[in-house]
Amino acid sequence: MNNRYLVSRERFIPAAPEQIFEVLATPALHSVIDGSGTVKGAQPRGPERLVLGARFGMEMNMKVDYKILNTVCEFEEGRRIAWRHFYGHIWRYLLEPATDAAGTAGTRVTEQWDARAVRGKFFLRLAGYLRRHPASIEETLLRLEQHVTGTAGLSR
Repeated sequence: MNNRYLVSRERFIPAAPEQIFEVLATPALHSVIDGSGTVKGAQPRGPERLVLGARFGMEMNMKVDYKILNTVCEFEEGRRIAWRHFYGHIWRYLLEPATDAAGTAGTRVTEQWDARAVRGKFFLRLAGYLRRHPASIEETLLRLEQHVTGTAGLSR
């Protein structure tokens, strides 16, 4: 389905789904893998590990500092995790065991920004989210790979 309010990118990462899922389910690591530069850190009173229904706050900055409260709305251990905040858009990660062309075992990670159910889509367009998110998602997936494989800072 092609919908401009569902931005989706995928990347093969040579690591087990469970290893990748641990990073995604740990709010304290979200700022490490964030490719947008807006996630600054987890708020200290939230859960250390996410589960379905968990609420967790993040310290953010998009020209100004602010805090956002998210709720885990989709959760399948090792396979799927998603959260949304009050405005309604969802950040989703889908993990599938996979093998690359060289036969290396790993995971196909799909990251999605899903704003199909958001009211006031004009604001999303005006704020430039639709233009920025594809590159930010690709950078997040790269940082996720670098974090789980220990290759952060190494040239490719």
